[in-house]
Amino acid sequence: MSHLRQNVITKDWVIFATERSKRPHEFARSQDEIPPELPIYKHSCPFCNGNENPSESEYLRIENEQGWRVRIIPNKYPALSPNGDRIRHNEGIHRSMTGVGYHEVIIEHPHHNATIALMETSDVVNILKAYRQRYDVIRRDQRIESIIIFKNHGESAGTSLEHPHSQIAATPVVPSQIRCRMIEAASYFDDMGECLFCYTLRDELQSQERIVLESDYFVAFIPYAALSPFHLWIFPRRHTSSFGAITDIELEDLAYILKTTLAKIFYGLNRRCCMNKKKTKE
Repeated sequence: MSHLRQNVITKDWVIFATERSKRPHEFARSQDEIPPELPIYKHSCPFCNGNENPSESEYLRIENEQGWRVRIIPNKYPALSPNGDRIRHNEGIHRSMTGVGYHEVIIEHPHHNATIALMETSDVVNILKAYRQRYDVIRRDQRIESIIIFKNHGESAGTSLEHPHSQIAATPVVPSQIRCRMIEAASYFDDMGECLFCYTLRDELQSQERIVLESDYFVAFIPYAALSPFHLWIFPRRHTSSFGAITDIELEDLAYILKTTLAKIFYGLNRRCCMNKKKTKE
């Protein structure tokens, strides 16, 4: 018989009907469904090493003896603009606001066929360092209320470019979903006198039923009321309110747990290894 579970952080109710659920192997790609391997370099890709636009703005670049490893540039088709003032407009029940903010692209690796699951841990560390640096800069802008770092993986998720990249969207408002979580967390603290997220983490560590991976500073686990297959959360063990407060040692640990967790999904779903370093240029 099916049953419902509530996610105490999001307040979503999720129906668990095991007889309707797909088995794990049904999410894996068959050999016929696996796409061909990508090349290391693609002449038509604007993010590939060597295809940089010299007239393009660049917010950040992390380099080593091999050249650049991570770059952050403006989104070519931004949803928000860093120019202008944050101005609200109210006309009766109609509310609007100027679209001030930041919309940037993090180019995660010089190779076209890279993926975080298969990168060197040092490359994942570079990505997270780039996130933190831009986060720290953007958060100083008093027009900004929320900074979201996200990644769409694959065409079905809305990715228009194959090259590994993620995005930063900094908005002049707090999205309602995030606001609701903050309200629930504050309400829980008022009622119980402790942090809802710390309580959730402690409960998961005690039960050990949904833990995917533990490290010195982070824990990856499946929420009790997961909203979708392979829904995963990574929580810091240290109580902290801001990504900007992450230390260097925690950042390196997060790189390890992020890469390893994604690798488990990558291989578990039968994704073909796409980082063939012997591949010739296209």
